[in-house]
Amino acid sequence: MLGIAAAVLFFIAFLINAADISTNDVFASTNVMLIGLMLLALHVAGIGSGLRTGSSRRR
Repeated sequence: MLGIAAAVLFFIAFLINAADISTNDVFASTNVMLIGLMLLALHVAGIGSGLRTGSSRRR
């Protein structure tokens, strides 16, 4: 799920940069890209990957 959110943020950052849209400093394309990179790093680390299918306890 976080990977999809990162892809959406990368697309928004691309549109801001390609269309040369002037935004305030908070929504600059670099900041949106950095938030996307943070979400991608969390996705790769396994956070937000959904429910686990297997049991974590063994008998």
